[in-house]
Amino acid sequence: MRQRGLRNVNPTTTMFKFHFRTLLVNNIGTRHSINANCEDTNLTLTLVLQLLTSPPECRLVPQHIKYFYEMDWYRILTGTILLAIWVSGGYGQSYWRWECINGHCNKLRMTDSNRSVALSLPACRLFCSKYAALWPRPNGEIMIGSYLAKLNVNSIDVLSYHSDSRIADRIRNAAGRFKDLIDKIEPKGNRMSGGKSLVVNLQIAQPNVTKLALDIDEAYILKVEETIDGRMNATITAENYFGARHGLETLAQLVIYDDIRDEFQIVRDIYIKDKPQYTYRGILLDTSRNYVSVDTIKRTLEGMAVSKLNTLHWHITDTHSFPYVSKSRPELSKIGAYSSKKVYIPQDVADIVEYGLVRGIRVMPEFDAPAHVGEGWQDTGFVVCLHKEPWSMYCVEPPCGQLDPTQEKLYDFLEGIYQDMIDQFDPDIFHMGGDEVAFSCWNSTPSIVDWMRIKNWTTSEEGFIKLWDLFQSEAYTRYMKLAGKEVPVILWTSGLTKQENVNRYLPNDKYIIQVWTSGHDPEVEHLLNKGYRLILSNYDALYLDCGFAGWVSDGNNWCSPYIGWQKILGAEAALWTEQADDSSIDGRLWPRAAAMAERLWTEPNEDWRYAEQRMLVHRERLVKRGIAADALEPEWCMQHENHCATELL
Repeated sequence: MRQRGLRNVNPTTTMFKFHFRTLLVNNIGTRHSINANCEDTNLTLTLVLQLLTSPPECRLVPQHIKYFYEMDWYRILTGTILLAIWVSGGYGQSYWRWECINGHCNKLRMTDSNRSVALSLPACRLFCSKYAALWPRPNGEIMIGSYLAKLNVNSIDVLSYHSDSRIADRIRNAAGRFKDLIDKIEPKGNRMSGGKSLVVNLQIAQPNVTKLALDIDEAYILKVEETIDGRMNATITAENYFGARHGLETLAQLVIYDDIRDEFQIVRDIYIKDKPQYTYRGILLDTSRNYVSVDTIKRTLEGMAVSKLNTLHWHITDTHSFPYVSKSRPELSKIGAYSSKKVYIPQDVADIVEYGLVRGIRVMPEFDAPAHVGEGWQDTGFVVCLHKEPWSMYCVEPPCGQLDPTQEKLYDFLEGIYQDMIDQFDPDIFHMGGDEVAFSCWNSTPSIVDWMRIKNWTTSEEGFIKLWDLFQSEAYTRYMKLAGKEVPVILWTSGLTKQENVNRYLPNDKYIIQVWTSGHDPEVEHLLNKGYRLILSNYDALYLDCGFAGWVSDGNNWCSPYIGWQKILGAEAALWTEQADDSSIDGRLWPRAAAMAERLWTEPNEDWRYAEQRMLVHRERLVKRGIAADALEPEWCMQHENHCATELL
């Protein structure tokens, strides 16, 4: 005679009995008495469904749980599976469809008569928009077919004929990432077998190009078609790995999840010929004011890859902290980091650099000098005005600190840091900072003033410009000696870049100027007319830390107001971290930085309203890929296109 309970049964039976019991107890009231007139059955699916809809007097009580234990295991298994299907069907079914009307997807009620031809919202976006919800929109030819094919996400292969090339590992990593992007479109989606296989062929003309350069060709051509044997074939043709990677990014955005049919889908016929309008498309991330974890830096790189940005400008040190672990000068981070845990060791740097390259991004270090140098330098003897008060007289924000250009051994010391950065980053361009030098600091240092008098230099602005040039010229010479070649150097707009100084001190074939001042600054036009290459980061459009509370005074911070995504223009968005850290960086950057990404990739001439729906989709895309991008509008607006702005298109 069979014993009660869970004794004398195998583990499989036990597992299914327990699971089935849990499902029923969680979904059915069990604390009421059961009426004697209620039918006593073996609790097959019929009884399960009956119990779910039965009146209170016919519900289970604890003493009737024994029936769960006395059932054969296969009945329990069958009941569990069918019950799960029944429950999910009741709550997971879509009741809405979308129809393209006048270029916008309109939300309509689904009926039995139109269910078989109903379009899901992602499918409608592909066909209703000229640019198929792609971000950034392609900057060339685009043809999106009119049919979707069910995709078997378990059968995706990325092939390349360069298995022995220098980029082989990078291609393998990019292929793995591509499959992961598809998986993240709908993590809870149906992955059961069925649908068409996808084979992606990468055709790369120069497989040995392993790093970005300012003149690199990032163009690609993407073709998707169905083969005779019923597979989906995608061919990406590019000059180098970086263009091919962009093609993979675009292809991933053309795979959708259809919640009406519960399946992944891909457009059956695609032709896109695409390339960026500008070769430098960047984000600045400051990791000195507040430490930023390696994971957050990687999320930033992921958001950049999704948006086809190609340069992470890493402002890695400043007066506030020195988290960069220099192999030649390890004492700087030992003294200057916020803690021994808040540092970037060589392995971290190598990991971040390669993580970026897989995603088509150069990681460019900035070693800002001669100003913005403080913590960590206490024992070197090369820094003046360190922690000097009142700070507002000697620097732009606390704490103060500035290098002393008159110290000859300073430049030998800098060589060690430069060599470390060359070895670790292998930069094709290098940022030397060079902004916000306080002449009042140097003028308050007796040893510097005495040195200048010996040189017959005045202690006026003209004399301090000469002192600044002495530093910049020697720093440039030392860096190039170590690099072994001419590398373009970036400097911020400053006293050295003024009209009366720039031609004399900063040759336009050696220096690139990064503009942080207002977009209306007349110096910008002057620099362009003089033949300088510029990177625009004007604070009134591209400082994403603006529009928050002040931190050295009350009210708002100095560069307010907040900059909406509609005003983002280009070319490098900056996030200074006086008031941001791991908890807020994603939201400060995204999705606003993506608006700049489209400006730099495509340079569209339409109003922001024409990009609004694609921007909302892209924000959702960023979130699905693990980036905590800020919400822009209620989700209702995404489901009701062209109904939220005060003026309709």
